[in-house]
Amino acid sequence: MQYADKMEDCGKALSELINLSTTDLSTQFEMKRGHIARFINRTTSDDSVKLRALAARRRSSTMHRDDSIPKSVGSNSSNSLTRSHIRSNAASDALEQSMADMKIKEGYVFKGIVAAEPAEPRACGCVNPPPPISDQVAPYGTVENISVQKLTPEYKIGMEPLVKTKAPPLKVSELWRDKPAVFLCLRRPGCIMCRAEAHQLYSRKAIFDALGVQLFAVLHEQIDSEVKDFWPRYWGGVVLLDRGRDFFKALGGGKLLKEKFLSGFLLNPRSLSNYKRAKAMHIDYNFKGEGEIKGGLFIIGMGKSGIAYQFIERNFGDWAPIAEVIEICTQMQNFQ
Repeated sequence: MQYADKMEDCGKALSELINLSTTDLSTQFEMKRGHIARFINRTTSDDSVKLRALAARRRSSTMHRDDSIPKSVGSNSSNSLTRSHIRSNAASDALEQSMADMKIKEGYVFKGIVAAEPAEPRACGCVNPPPPISDQVAPYGTVENISVQKLTPEYKIGMEPLVKTKAPPLKVSELWRDKPAVFLCLRRPGCIMCRAEAHQLYSRKAIFDALGVQLFAVLHEQIDSEVKDFWPRYWGGVVLLDRGRDFFKALGGGKLLKEKFLSGFLLNPRSLSNYKRAKAMHIDYNFKGEGEIKGGLFIIGMGKSGIAYQFIERNFGDWAPIAEVIEICTQMQNFQ
């Protein structure tokens, strides 16, 4: 999904994109190795089988919408359909494959999908970007036993601004025992980009409710005044405290992803662009608390089904694409 715009702009038909080499996909579209494998579906060495399967999926997906659409893969109309096919097929096929790849006694476990925005050299190449992230999703065992504490409930009209009694710690896997859940891990609740991301995600709560998916925000430090300013104005759902920062360590492959304000923000064009995007929403912000620990997002399936998706905040202010999050939740609901 994250490469769809570039692929559409290149003017190539879907059949041509499928036949591009690994090197071409990497150089032309900056596609990662794991994403390349999922895109071209290297589960079989017979390219003709792949193309026939792709054409069959394409015909089945278009025949219900418009029977007048030409079926020629190389026709001009295929270019106009490339983006939609890349978005739907790449997401659904990758998720279906990842969900069915590993089976355990309790059911299926997802291998998961890892996503992140690219990181580029800063200050004309004088400052190196952060090291590459792993394409492997965090092991389920790294998040299953995390201890968290509820700082706020889900907001309802007439409710007290904050819960006055402290909730006891709980094992986080209890939260997704019966329903899948999205965990938004925030760097700092007073950060303008974190508040904007939280608002954008929670404003779609009705969609997630319809999909049977819960929403949780996760903080790595507790500053009561910051929680009060953040909830429920920017996030009306449950806010969790991860005192051990285990969710954040899982995003970094076992260690915290940290970057200094100067190199990670002031000298990073992508972070500055993210700031401008959030600033356009006219959101208040402050600089209280630890702001160098990068966050991200997890989608975790019901029971022991595992991590279906994780997004890593590689640049300060990177957001998990809302459409991608909803698509993963939709596919996960259909599977379960």
